[in-house]
Amino acid sequence: MLRILLFLGTNVAIIALISVTFRLLGLDGILAANGVDLDMNALLVYSAVIGFSGSLISLFLSKFMAKKTMGVHLIEQPQTQDEMWLLDTVRRQASAAGIKMPEVGIFEGGPNAFATGWNKNDALVAVSTGLMQTMNHDEVEAVLAHEVSHVANGDMVTLALIQGVVNTFVVFLSRVIGHLVDRLVFKVERGHGPAFWIVSMVAQFVLAILASIIVMWFSRWREYRADAGGAALAGSDKMISALRKLKNASDPHPLPDEMAAFGISGAGLKELFASHPPLDDRIAALERAR
Repeated sequence: MLRILLFLGTNVAIIALISVTFRLLGLDGILAANGVDLDMNALLVYSAVIGFSGSLISLFLSKFMAKKTMGVHLIEQPQTQDEMWLLDTVRRQASAAGIKMPEVGIFEGGPNAFATGWNKNDALVAVSTGLMQTMNHDEVEAVLAHEVSHVANGDMVTLALIQGVVNTFVVFLSRVIGHLVDRLVFKVERGHGPAFWIVSMVAQFVLAILASIIVMWFSRWREYRADAGGAALAGSDKMISALRKLKNASDPHPLPDEMAAFGISGAGLKELFASHPPLDDRIAALERAR
């Protein structure tokens, strides 16, 4: 959950910054090249530049942002047996998954873990002190295998590309909506009035929330795939045991936010915006695959 929130938050901030910068520099003039109608071809190019810029910059900053935001301590020279075990486990799993050794780190907090990075051979895998204290080595091994699978599957890159496409359509449709309101409601005949920019920004915000359903669907799908990869690397029993540990910790109450990076529960509308499937569904999927 943390890697997704960091990525999406950075992405939204960059899109907003680029949109405002384009407005201040007058580059948005391509949206009404003839002064009367919206130039759809130019708008699509404009939207793609903004959409993919936000997504790709977020991707390249993901590891740096994760380190700074979470206060990750990189294990370069192991100081304890646990640190040595973490390095050895990730090294073995990375070799089995066919990727270069990721950076490995520990951060303070409740049970949590994440993996991030702009490509599978330049990644970071980090676990929290709470995870190390809550789970035994077999369960932590499964969590690490899950995260290494995310890296090996190139999930962050795929997420960035999907987010870039989604961003492009969000920017495109928000400008079309702003243009229609400007022309049909406020009767602006040439160029664009203030209503165009106000409506466009509001529409962009609303559409971005709705479009996140698509991104979250992909995120849920990739969790099943990472669970399967984790089971292949560490063993199905260990993967199921780790998920059950999280489930036992969460029932009968909702899963705490700090544990949402590895598992999240939800129902109804909430599930549409959940980055992870319900733990029961993930456990059932692993049991069926045995």
